[in-house]
Amino acid sequence: MSTETSRPKLSEKGLLTPDNCVVAIIDLQPQMLFGVSNFDRQSIINNNVALSKAARVFNVPVVLSTVETQSFSGNMWPQVQAIFPEVVPIERSSMNSWDDKNFVAAIQKTGRKKIVLTGLWTETCVALPTVQAIHDGYEVYVVEDCCGDVSQLAHDNAMKRVIQAGAKPVTALSVMLEWQRDWAHRETYDSVMDIVKTHCGAYGVGVEYAYTMVHGAPATKFPEYQVPTSVGHK
Repeated sequence: MSTETSRPKLSEKGLLTPDNCVVAIIDLQPQMLFGVSNFDRQSIINNNVALSKAARVFNVPVVLSTVETQSFSGNMWPQVQAIFPEVVPIERSSMNSWDDKNFVAAIQKTGRKKIVLTGLWTETCVALPTVQAIHDGYEVYVVEDCCGDVSQLAHDNAMKRVIQAGAKPVTALSVMLEWQRDWAHRETYDSVMDIVKTHCGAYGVGVEYAYTMVHGAPATKFPEYQVPTSVGHK
């Protein structure tokens, strides 16, 4: 991913900027999603894709990680992997990513002390590395609407635990807007609006309406849908 940018530097003062954080995406795999029952699973996919696209737009370093891909969990969701085609997920056997030296080394290599973290499930693959990363001097922002768990109680207890440990709860949209911060920053404006219109529901529909009906802009054009060619299976 390119790191060339003429983007204005943002003030920090406790906030996230594209220059002070790393995004960690943990265990977005089929078997992990199958077990989620506290939150709409399609929304979890949508929110993770939105956050991933935003990380690409703002050139934020990303660490991907998977657990027991071949023996249990399956491959990382292709919707996310397609956004980072050159990033190879760090494969683990441990439930806690912070127990994996390769994962920790990848975070350290970025030189960033703020971690924007998402994963499945909240009570294990999110909570455990969050608590230990904070112990090791990192500041962790858990993207709650990108996470899910086996029950509402499990998710809620996990969020209480990480917040008590010092983590900050955020959402995919709030992170993207914190990175954008100023609509006068035109370099990323159109890309942010594309993510909003594609992934942010009523907000996105409202943006499309304002563009076309108020400002007279042409309607958004999506690529024509191509029906996949059938492939015979034996």
